Amino acid sequence: MLSFPEEWSTSYCCEPLRSVAQSGFPSTADWERCVPVELVDTVTGRPPHQSTEVRFGWSPEYLHIRFVCQDDYVVSDFTERDQPLYEQDVVELFIDEQGDGRNYIELEVSPHNVIFDALIHNNSEGSELKADVTWQLEGLQTAVEVDRQGHRVYVIHIPASNFKSPLTKGVCWRVNVYRIDENVQGDREYQAWQPTGAVNFHLPARFGHFQLG
Repeated sequence: MLSFPEEWSTSYCCEPLRSVAQSGFPSTADWERCVPVELVDTVTGRPPHQSTEVRFGWSPEYLHIRFVCQDDYVVSDFTERDQPLYEQDVVELFIDEQGDGRNYIELEVSPHNVIFDALIHNNSEGSELKADVTWQLEGLQTAVEVDRQGHRVYVIHIPASNFKSPLTKGVCWRVNVYRIDENVQGDREYQAWQPTGAVNFHLPARFGHFQLG
């Protein structure tokens, strides 16, 4: 596996969102206060051809995630939940609450707002995987739209009831965020917050450290 620059942050402090008590969901101002991360090529760690910015926020009721993606060409034919969205354009979120790399949530959203969610059982090395697609995130809310700048924006709200522990300050998880994007020539780019050094997102040792601030 490749080594990556030490100055790269492998941790993210997820800030509480103050105004969601009135609306239930983040405002534009809320999102602007959240710390952004830029995804990189998961193999090389270099900047991707199409940029992806991700921000996180939380309230006691929800974990909130927003992807803002440059996207001048879309490949997305799936229409039903839990189809293999990872075969085409998609954004992905992995959450390992226990931090041992063996059982974690995988959530994917397609450009047309189709969902894949599963509980992954991994031997922690990525060589033996089982995906329980009968498992679902209860009360999940997602939306996808194109903004005025032409970016495709994915917004995800995961109710706190889906997690083993309440959403409170100091909670720590292992997390990674990904994107798969295909260009008009048919070449696929694999992006990650924490690059894995391979075209394999299921390498939990590379997940970043994620804490509710």
